[in-house]
Amino acid sequence: MKIGSRTIKTAIGTPISISIAQVLGLTNFVSAGILTILCIQPSRKRSVLSAWHRFLACAVAAIFSVIFFELIGYHPIVIGSMLICFIPVTVWLKVTPGIATSSVIILNLYSAHNISYSFIIDQFLIIIIGIGTALLVNLYMPSLDNQLKQKQDELENHFQIILNEIALYIRNKNENWDGKELSICEDILQDAMNLVSLDKENHLLRNKHPYYDYFMMRNKQLELLQKMLPLVSRLPNRDSISLKIADFFEKLGDAVHPGNTATLYLDELEQLQKSFDQEELPKTKEEFETRANLFHLLHEIEDYLLLKKKFKKSDVTGKKRLKKRPE
Repeated sequence: MKIGSRTIKTAIGTPISISIAQVLGLTNFVSAGILTILCIQPSRKRSVLSAWHRFLACAVAAIFSVIFFELIGYHPIVIGSMLICFIPVTVWLKVTPGIATSSVIILNLYSAHNISYSFIIDQFLIIIIGIGTALLVNLYMPSLDNQLKQKQDELENHFQIILNEIALYIRNKNENWDGKELSICEDILQDAMNLVSLDKENHLLRNKHPYYDYFMMRNKQLELLQKMLPLVSRLPNRDSISLKIADFFEKLGDAVHPGNTATLYLDELEQLQKSFDQEELPKTKEEFETRANLFHLLHEIEDYLLLKKKFKKSDVTGKKRLKKRPE
């Protein structure tokens, strides 16, 4: 079983905060460790927001505790009455994540049976130590670049399979492929976007993420591939047009890559379109429907390549021959 970084940080931060509170001679020093456990978050952004929410909620909880316990009394019913008023206030202030943390402070103040100025200072020091330790420990976040690169490689491998399977179907009408790569790609994209979102939260001053546009582009390309499949199934059996389309899909499949040489493939696609225009006009309804599906398919392929072309600056400089270059 793999132990995550959040578990390790919790295991490190909790004894540190308890030790600091204990050395300072604070009452309820164990509460500092509880606050640290509650404040460890999976990203820097969430950690900062959590620290603010919990500190403000604790401050409000201290004020409510003084008012209710000192004016009404130290009784369990008073705790319930106070929570009825306190929780809606945290909702109004949009600091509901701090309810659990502030409950620790409320119970500490309740157990004192006499809230003095020094005891309130004591509790605020516990809040600062517990939340502050969690915030400092959470400054370290492991890089997600390797995981994102792995997702990129997995996605491109499955794109290659999809494109090559399409080419194989056009040539031989091979129906053995179950299309599972399509759903696998959807899962990879979902996991990748979750990682991108988490990594963005770990870089507070970075608005853009290098992998965000890439995975969004691949997601749109996957949608286009799904739209192409019904069109591919309607192509005629092994005529010259179908074989040329199969060859083109095979080239795309063999050359899936993070780079951008889509311009080369768009040029070849344009030549294909011109060659198809020179074919004889359809004479039957079936031939007409086939030709319509063909042009629709070519349009989808063009959109597929244009997505890559717009994704980043082209890697093509000058005129280069097309020899299985990345699409």
